[in-house]
Amino acid sequence: MSVKDVIKNSVFESIGVGNGLTIRTVLLILIMACLAGIYIFMVYKLSAKSAFYSKDLNITMAGMPVIVAAIMIAMQSNLLVSLGMVGALSIVRFRNAVKNPVDLLYLFWSISTGIIVGVGLHILGIILCVIMTILLFMLNMIPNVKAPELLVLRSIEKEMNYEELYEIIRGNCKYFKEKARTVKNGESEIIIEISTKSKEKLLRELNDMGQLTQINCLSHDGECRI
Repeated sequence: MSVKDVIKNSVFESIGVGNGLTIRTVLLILIMACLAGIYIFMVYKLSAKSAFYSKDLNITMAGMPVIVAAIMIAMQSNLLVSLGMVGALSIVRFRNAVKNPVDLLYLFWSISTGIIVGVGLHILGIILCVIMTILLFMLNMIPNVKAPELLVLRSIEKEMNYEELYEIIRGNCKYFKEKARTVKNGESEIIIEISTKSKEKLLRELNDMGQLTQINCLSHDGECRI
């Protein structure tokens, strides 16, 4: 028998018979994928921020390991099926916007778990889930640095004493920086970036100056670089 005949026979065997997965093995893989999906569902529910939490997205991630594992079983069982799967999945496009970038991490976790369990590496799938859980909860315990606030002050330009203003700000803020100053029709507007732990005292002293017509202190939930 030539090398050509050996290759031809191996291809025919892979097309027809596959790797001979038993029903028990298939059920075990699907059950493990289902348990992994439920585990990811619970971890996402406990760790996701309430403002970005989506139950529909969580259900999708819970069911994805089962679907991916079933695809992996089909791709292992028959060469033609595997080629058809590759062709079909290559034309699929998902256009649903992800609100939180962390959701991408959970999606990749869900897909990779389905692939790992689908090829029979159950221990690796369990280790992946444990490591990801520890990593996510440890990173969530790191406190966020409070972003600076914006102090917007409006006054009559001729009545404004900037030396007194910055003396009050300097005495109550550990950090401040003037971001913008606008003068129009005799009125001035100053935007100052501040970081302070005594905001009430600062606003009270600014109001006692008697020179400001409007005082606004704006805060946001943005991220701050250290």
